Amino acid sequence: MRTILHISDVHFGPPHLPRISEGVLALVEQRRPDLVVVSGDLTQRALPEQFREARAWIDRIPAATLVVPGNHDIPFHKPLHRLWRRFIEPFGEYRRFFSPELEPLYSDPELVVVGINTAHGWTIKDGTVRLKRLLEVAEIFGQAAAGAFKVVVAHHQLVPAPGFGSQSVSTHADEAVELFARCGVELVLSGHLHQGYVASSEAFYPRAGQPMVILHSGTTTSSRGRGYERDRNTCNWIEVDSNTLSITALVWHPVSTSFVTQSRHWYPRRPTLGGAAQAPSTPLRDTPAITLQSTGNSTPPAL
Repeated sequence: MRTILHISDVHFGPPHLPRISEGVLALVEQRRPDLVVVSGDLTQRALPEQFREARAWIDRIPAATLVVPGNHDIPFHKPLHRLWRRFIEPFGEYRRFFSPELEPLYSDPELVVVGINTAHGWTIKDGTVRLKRLLEVAEIFGQAAAGAFKVVVAHHQLVPAPGFGSQSVSTHADEAVELFARCGVELVLSGHLHQGYVASSEAFYPRAGQPMVILHSGTTTSSRGRGYERDRNTCNWIEVDSNTLSITALVWHPVSTSFVTQSRHWYPRRPTLGGAAQAPSTPLRDTPAITLQSTGNSTPPAL
């Protein structure tokens, strides 16, 4: 059995809600996960003082952590001197306060979690999955123990949120999902849209092979919730055993001042692929593009 707490978009700075971030620490203390995943946007404007506060908070988490950067963790266009840093040293402050490694790895005999940096200095909000990183991911998962539960963590979405209107997904999302399917990935964690939801890759990438669960967290500790999660704060509790993936969506309850269950989802584990993961049989850049298909359901899920 392995357990993961998935949080995202904590946004230290003006939108951050200290009372709720204390609630996250209480949740970790109570449930004792094997790993806490933070899928990007630790800060609001990538200012040194915001990174310092985020670092101090992460250091208080009494569990192993895996953190990837988000687009808000790159300097924005104001003031002018930060514009230069955005293009010359976009992750300078992040590397200083967190780690030189932007795409971290957590691994034990039962669980392998790989981080992917989808943020980059030339964009305001959209994400990109680098093809080079996908080849590295295939190599990492190819060395995983047979039966290990394989997870990818990115900031930007690979599938759109329901009821969110027209929106893009990360560049090279189709190539990423196809490779993840070949590697035996069973779960993808992300954030960015400030809405929590769970989806199957099969609904959007029907030709990608074995489906995987794609799970998003809303903003866990900021006032920037959107859509059906406006003024709400969410995160995900994940349990994995040899047969089942269980996901509990949690929402902050202001009266009880704690995170409470909002919905639950169960999925069977996929069959073991017989050891090593398979690398793509064709070059990634030649992989046919897959058109996103609507699920035909405009009603937001009960997440």
